Amino acid sequence: MQFHDTLKKKMDAFVHLVYRITKDFPKSELYGATSQLCRVALSVILNYIEGYARKKHLVKINFFETSYGSLQESKYLLEFALKENWIQESDYKATFQLVEEVGAMLWRTNEHLSRDM
Repeated sequence: MQFHDTLKKKMDAFVHLVYRITKDFPKSELYGATSQLCRVALSVILNYIEGYARKKHLVKINFFETSYGSLQESKYLLEFALKENWIQESDYKATFQLVEEVGAMLWRTNEHLSRDM
């Protein structure tokens, strides 16, 4: 349970950080990159929570893999935002650090579930 709580806290911190930094994205990107990055960041934690609530291993794995995929999508969008000078280097580093930590934890979770089958 402690692992799960730690992972959820990191995911929550990631979502809130993404929402904070996207407030400074160009207004022209409100329905583009801003919306996509916010949605995909939320998708990371929402898919994890839904998967955690499921009983069947294959269903859990599917939701956790979707969560991991959304995390990787957000990673690209953050890199894109940095190259477009929409975010500061310090914000990028902070979000990238969380992406790496959450990604490693999700990967371990998926590997553990896959071995149990």
